Amino acid sequence: MRIAVKVGTSTIAHATGRLNIRRVEALCTVLSDLKNAGHEIILISSGAIGLGVGKLGLGQRPSDLAGKQAAAAVGQCELMYTYDRLFGQYSHVTAQLLLTWEDFTHSERSAHLRNTLRKLLDLGALPIINENDAVATEEISVGDNDTLGALVAIAVQADLLVLLSDIDGLYTADPRANPGARLIHEVHVIDEAVKALAGGSGSQLGTGGMATKVHAAELTCAQGIDLIIAQGAKPELLYDIADGKPVGTRFVSGGKAQ
Repeated sequence: MRIAVKVGTSTIAHATGRLNIRRVEALCTVLSDLKNAGHEIILISSGAIGLGVGKLGLGQRPSDLAGKQAAAAVGQCELMYTYDRLFGQYSHVTAQLLLTWEDFTHSERSAHLRNTLRKLLDLGALPIINENDAVATEEISVGDNDTLGALVAIAVQADLLVLLSDIDGLYTADPRANPGARLIHEVHVIDEAVKALAGGSGSQLGTGGMATKVHAAELTCAQGIDLIIAQGAKPELLYDIADGKPVGTRFVSGGKAQ
């Protein structure tokens, strides 16, 4: 399968903004093993701003644009250095792509993006994608990496998009506040009732939340690509996902768009 995997800041970084070394090492090991098994992997990784916050000792995510861009520029270096080193241990070549909204909306640029991604996969490389937070402004920003993951999955015609998060999936209520909340294993129709279950933003260092994940599912399912929300603290769940076992919440599409 061609699997796009998106990891959020809360998955790969501690609350301090520093890298969660054990988590990232486990993630890279599992993804490397899945590649060894013949799957094509595309990784969409948040974390540049969060890691920049930690590396610069800022204490919290900057609120001003220049501060966010500076943190992203610092954090992206550490992010890619870490991925390249860890995947390199398993003899997998990584490639970095930093994108903005225009790379998907401008016809010529989107065509170049699709061609580059497909060529990288043909060459056996593992593309690692993030928004170009060091230069992106509101006018050209995708805004969150759940949406970015969906756009990338559509561009490469992935078979599946997996969003690794700090929650097991979509619940009937907020499980942090309601102990009686139940995990919804499958969603076949994304209607207003489903959207109403999505809460606000996620962690302090990140920008996503359940609402952006449900929106990402709307985008992928419209193109025939299933989306799964799963617990990022357990990267080994990706094995079960690749084997077709039920994990987290699966948003089921109607099949590949023609």
